Amino acid sequence: MANWPAIGSVILPNVGGWVNGLYFAGQIKRDSKEKSWYDDLKKSPCNPPKWVFGPAWTVLYSGMGYASYLVLEECDGFTHRAVLPMTLYGSQLLLNWAWTPIFFGLKDFKLALIEIGVLTGAATLTTISFASVDKKAGLLMVPYLLWLGYATHLSHYIWKHNPQPAKVTEIKDEKAK
Repeated sequence: MANWPAIGSVILPNVGGWVNGLYFAGQIKRDSKEKSWYDDLKKSPCNPPKWVFGPAWTVLYSGMGYASYLVLEECDGFTHRAVLPMTLYGSQLLLNWAWTPIFFGLKDFKLALIEIGVLTGAATLTTISFASVDKKAGLLMVPYLLWLGYATHLSHYIWKHNPQPAKVTEIKDEKAK
């Protein structure tokens, strides 16, 4: 018999990732021979291939979703005891989903770096809160925190080593003259 609350908890965080992925796929052009502005960025030497991000985020979203399910189960649903951990969880999830439109939509590398810093703080608080309710839930959040540290490095590198895309276009136009 299917455990629909667990399945829903795992699917929910993935929805934002899927929506962002579909909406901003043209910015990344994973399978196209045509390059995008993202391809022209100077990236960290430890930047993974583009295809890694989708599977990595699917695993991370699924882990955090299942962690939220464990917390709700331990708290017998959205009771008084679940309010803080689930509010933190929802907040960090919204912050998580917001990074992609900031980076790929606004192309604001500095704001994306600031945002991922705030996200990491919120995810850390969520992890601590989850662990205080259910130890397994807290442990399921650890890979996500590690990835956020890595993603923060990648964001910082791009911010430090690249002008904003509008400036990149201006530089290319100047070189063409």
